This record gives sequence, C-alpha cells and structure tokens, in this order.
Amino acid sequence: MPSPRTLLLIVLALVVAGTTALMARGWIQSERQALAGLTRPVIVEADLTEILVAARDIPAGTFVTESHLRWQAWPADNLSDTYVVQSDDAGEIFVGAVVRSGIAEGEPITTGRVVRPGDRGFLAAVLQPGHRAISVAVNATSGISGFVFPGDRVDLILTHAVQYEDRPPRHAAETIMSDVRVLAIDQSTDDQEGEPTLAKTATLEVTPRQAEVIGVASELGHLSLSLRSMATAETPDILRTFTWDSQASRLIPFDATGRVVRVVVSRGNKEEIVELGAP
Repeated sequence: MPSPRTLLLIVLALVVAGTTALMARGWIQSERQALAGLTRPVIVEADLTEILVAARDIPAGTFVTESHLRWQAWPADNLSDTYVVQSDDAGEIFVGAVVRSGIAEGEPITTGRVVRPGDRGFLAAVLQPGHRAISVAVNATSGISGFVFPGDRVDLILTHAVQYEDRPPRHAAETIMSDVRVLAIDQSTDDQEGEPTLAKTATLEVTPRQAEVIGVASELGHLSLSLRSMATAETPDILRTFTWDSQASRLIPFDATGRVVRVVVSRGNKEEIVELGAP
C-alpha cells in the first residue's frame, strides 16, 4: 500500500496535469477565435451609381439605337470622367451616333467610342469597308423635290447627247448605277426629321470604281436620282437600261436599232417618201 506521501504526490500531479490541459484548451480556443476574426471578410457598403453601358456587342460602324444601351450599377468611387452617369436625357445623345470602334456587352459607353452626326469623321465612320463617299449636284427635279433622305436607296440616271460621226446628235438616258445608298443630303446625315428640303448636293456611298464612273458621267451630261422602293428585289444588272430620245417622243423619226426609217412627207397634193437613217 502506497504511503501517504506518495498518494499526495500523485494527487498533485493529477491536479497540475488537469490545470495544464484546461489552460492549453483555453489558449487554443482563443487563438482560433483570433484567427477567425482575421480571415472573416469585411463587408463594406459602397456608394453605387448607374452608368451607360452596351446592352450587347456593338460592332464598329453600327448606328446606335435605344436597344443597344442600358444602365448598370457602378461604384461611385471608381467612376471615370468619360463615363456617362444616368440622367433624364443622358442616353439620348448617343442614339443615332455611329460606333467608331467595337464595344463589348457591358462595356461603358463613352464619347470617344462613338461619333455623332455633325462631328468630324462621322461620314467616314458610316461608310462600309471598301466604299467611298461622293457628292453629285441635284436640284428640285433631279433630287425628287427633296423627298430623298439619308439612308434611302436610289438609282443614278445619266441624260446626255450622243453623236455618231457627222450625223445629228441624239439624246439618251441610261441608268448607270443601281441600288446606291444615300449618305447625306447637303450637310445633313439625319433621317429622323423627315422634312423635305430642296437640296443642292446628295452624297452617295459607292465603290471606288463607281466613284470614277460618276466623275466621268458628271462631265458627260445631267445626273438624276431615281428613288427605289424599300421592297425592291431587282438586281443592279436588271436595271442597267437605256432609252433613246425617239422612244420618249414619237415626233423624232429615229429609233435605237440603226434601221432606216421611212417617212411620208405631204406637200399640198403631192406625197413623197423620205428615208432617214438612224445613227
């Protein structure tokens, strides 16, 4: 049987071990709580505002419409001076503008990414790749009394005199270009107002080859615009037609076939057949 001294030492050892275990457990718990406090995310409520962004991808050269735009929440302390903050009419200034370089969905809309009507470079942004802009002189007659607007499609008609060798000059009209897009009337590229105006020039979108043809045609005779229907399905090749003066007036005794035309000339009670050769 152990002595009283041995029993006392055993009891003291158990008490010290228990106390040490309790202290270690408390220290571990306090450290865990401190570590958890360090790693817990701090939620900070930031001030938000709404800015104008692209509702979907907008390729370069696209005319901006309301469907291309939407408002999106954005941290107020991370706003660039170029961002458009929501207001009653902030988005309206971009409707009708043309995208200068492509804008991805959700990307902020800035003034530097678009060009608006009247701005320098607007016409160049409107042009399709590989096309050119060229202006032709028009008046109330050749410009369809001002009822041609930017965005319309027209045919270009050349009326001029044709002379073969020493024969009398003929007149003819021919469609030299079909389905051409009108970019501007005078200085206006806006098709929203819809008010007819008597313009002096019409700017057309053409290929480089067509621009050369128009340059020559403007020296040959008179150019007129012929407005096309929006539902027209004819191809340009079908519309490359021409008309001689004799087909417009029955009083002109020539046709476009080159055949000899016989005309009966009456002088009093005497009739005479005269042969007229077409050029």
